[in-house]
Amino acid sequence: MVLLASARPATRPGRTSSRNGGRSRPLTRPAALGLGIAMGWFSLLVLIPLAAVVVKAAGGGWGTFRDVLTDPGTLAALRFTLGTAVIVTLVNAVMGTLIAWVLVRDRFPGKALLGIVIDIPFAMPTVVAGLVLLALYGNGGPLGVDVSGTRPGVVLAIAFVTLPFVVRAVQPVLTSLERDVEEAAASLGASRTTTVRRIILPALIPAITAGASLSFARAISEYGSVVLISMNARGVGVVSTETYRYIEGGNTAAAAALAVVLLVIALVATVALDVLQRRAARRD
Repeated sequence: MVLLASARPATRPGRTSSRNGGRSRPLTRPAALGLGIAMGWFSLLVLIPLAAVVVKAAGGGWGTFRDVLTDPGTLAALRFTLGTAVIVTLVNAVMGTLIAWVLVRDRFPGKALLGIVIDIPFAMPTVVAGLVLLALYGNGGPLGVDVSGTRPGVVLAIAFVTLPFVVRAVQPVLTSLERDVEEAAASLGASRTTTVRRIILPALIPAITAGASLSFARAISEYGSVVLISMNARGVGVVSTETYRYIEGGNTAAAAALAVVLLVIALVATVALDVLQRRAARRD
């Protein structure tokens, strides 16, 4: 008994222990300095600007939110934006996963080039993306279709700029998956469909959810590519173009109120997807 007791490692001061309520150890000076710098930079870039928008919206009172949310054009843009974001996110979750699978598991000529092309929407300015889509799918384009000023055109533009999020979130996870588990399942008689459903897909769900969250957040806030597609067209505006309309009209309080509404929607969607991601990770 004495030997067993003496063989137990003593808990060092400041370290996390299961007997002290899970308290974390105190930060060292370099860690505290790094945390302070990181939070200061994050506050300057994100927290302070967001707080300024909220204060600007609150300056107009609840009446500003009421006027914005009861405006027919704004309500139509809000419904269209949310519906488009949901559709694009679901499509990207499926197609982005398939593209990531092809890039990781298949071998074919031009694979490296495809991996580079996937990142073009990240590097390309969104206005340029709108010009590219209009040149291909607009009036006089080589395909003989014209989606300018239409709802499908807006959906196409948002899908174009949001596709890489799911691909790049899923690709590293697919790369890290070990083939031995799949081979063992096959040797035990599992079909390919069963292996994908019971082994591969549960491991990919957190990455798919993370990519879908980024895709949704970008979809509801897209402006550059959408403004060219929906220019001079009625009923195809999105929330970002409505916000610009308020700013152009000098009603900055209404623009800030609409921005706060969009911020709340993005926050709720992100939290909901994060909860789903955590639950999927626990089941895995």
